Amino acid sequence: MIFRLLLLIMLAAGLSPAQADDLQPGYLELRERVGNAPNAHPYDVTWKAPIKPGLATGVTPSFPNDCVATPPERSVDGAALLVRWAINCKAPLAGRAVRLDGMENMAADALLRYQSARGVTQAARLTPSNPQAVIAQRPDRWQVARTYFITGVEHILMGYDHLLFVLCLVLLLNGAWRVAGTVTAFTIAHSLTLVATTLELISVPGPPVEAAIALSIVFLAVEVVKRDPSAPRLSERIPWVVAFLFGLLHGFGFAGALAEIGLPQGEVPMALLTFNLGVEAGQIVIVCAAMIFLSLLRRFNALYAARFQRLSAYAIGTIAVMWLLQRVLGVS
Repeated sequence: MIFRLLLLIMLAAGLSPAQADDLQPGYLELRERVGNAPNAHPYDVTWKAPIKPGLATGVTPSFPNDCVATPPERSVDGAALLVRWAINCKAPLAGRAVRLDGMENMAADALLRYQSARGVTQAARLTPSNPQAVIAQRPDRWQVARTYFITGVEHILMGYDHLLFVLCLVLLLNGAWRVAGTVTAFTIAHSLTLVATTLELISVPGPPVEAAIALSIVFLAVEVVKRDPSAPRLSERIPWVVAFLFGLLHGFGFAGALAEIGLPQGEVPMALLTFNLGVEAGQIVIVCAAMIFLSLLRRFNALYAARFQRLSAYAIGTIAVMWLLQRVLGVS
């Protein structure tokens, strides 16, 4: 009975939007423009929120009282509400607070990205307990580090395709060191393509990458299902090579998510490093939790553990096939 319940839960998770790399749940962007008068400080505003009950319409950006807004233009971008408008303030926003009204009652975070007229960017997180942020006169390096580290952790925990890929590695392999080495190879690989793509050294179209990432999960799920201790498969014999090659692919997905918020000018190395560290920290939590659970289950009943691994692989493979079809057919 417990295995059937697990399958239903995982299949329900598979009904989430095909673009699993979108940063969730909210994104507020402010771009300063050069004003035509001493007391004119115009900004372009973009607010993006997933279409979830209460979130898209229940949270609204709020600015100082001297800011006058133009009528907003609303559209739907995939599974998110996209609102664009402009504001004109009598004084610069730098040094003043920006707030998300209505966020106090939501179990959700949002990311604020601010770009000055000189092209200098900074980022901050807005949470239900702290729904406002002060635009810094000068970006703080440790604020950048903290923001991008948390963003990296959140992305691996909420980027379901990367999460399921790592879980498949745990289901496939035996031994803590073997799993650790394989996950490390995956981390090194996706870090390489993340950095190369973010620095615009290489460029790959997003939709084919998203489809290929889903296919990589299908491949690993099949390997788990067909696992035979007497005849190790390729992914068991050289798991670090397989993980490294697929990690290069997943790195493009991480880069696509990071491209949504951009990187703060002058702090690009710090932002990239801390985002990667955040992703790695999230992976360590996932891997350790999964390995501890499987170890306890094997001690309790080895047969149940084997069935759990097989059932989990079927559920993950089913979800990945759904994602693959959605991404190939362009269904959101």
